[in-house]
Amino acid sequence: MIPWLPYCGPGSTPADWAVRWNADPWLIAGLAGLALVILVRGAGVRQSGLAAIAVLAVAFVSPLCALSSALFTARTIHHVLLVAVAAPLIAWSLPRRGARALALATAAQVAAFWAWHAPGAYAAALSSDLAYWAMQASILAPAVWFWAAVRSAAMPAAIIALLASMVAMGLLGALITFAPDALYAPHLFTTRAWGLSPLEDQQAAGLIMWAPAAAIYLAAALLVLGRWIGPERPTARAA
Repeated sequence: MIPWLPYCGPGSTPADWAVRWNADPWLIAGLAGLALVILVRGAGVRQSGLAAIAVLAVAFVSPLCALSSALFTARTIHHVLLVAVAAPLIAWSLPRRGARALALATAAQVAAFWAWHAPGAYAAALSSDLAYWAMQASILAPAVWFWAAVRSAAMPAAIIALLASMVAMGLLGALITFAPDALYAPHLFTTRAWGLSPLEDQQAAGLIMWAPAAAIYLAAALLVLGRWIGPERPTARAA
């Protein structure tokens, strides 16, 4: 008996993936409650906050959830949505504060992302709902801290942190892409329905980290650089 029963349920197949929505009432109630809180707050946080909830709904409610039980590629997309899309939107919806220990935040979010993509930790995260949510929370929280720190940092430091995160994401993606064997036991028997071997699925996931995911951090660094060298150069707190 395979010891993994992911929170999102058994992996979806090409025949049923489009109808495999996650109807967890606690999750849906939580997202709806957060949306209500954002709606009654000031307009300044409403747009980014609601966008963040929409991204979280895609990650946890949409068919991507069940698909991520089948394909490591889908799980990678799920995690990239958390750290590189939802996290900055959440950070921008929070009040801006002073220094947030950018170097430590960068190290924390890189360490968390790498740690949960170690084969043993990844398999453990799919062994129970508690472990699954521990993984999600400990990936998302340091990423929110990182993006909040980038927002409050001086421009040179923000650019360096974003480029360091890009390199870390790309390096992890390269290691996964070029691994000679399939590393992730929960997906050894779930990819064939999609016409992929476990190794091919893993290689596709690594390429997603290596190129498009890393490119998000590069794009953010270029955006910050453009603001820094522009005619209205911001101060350390104007990011």
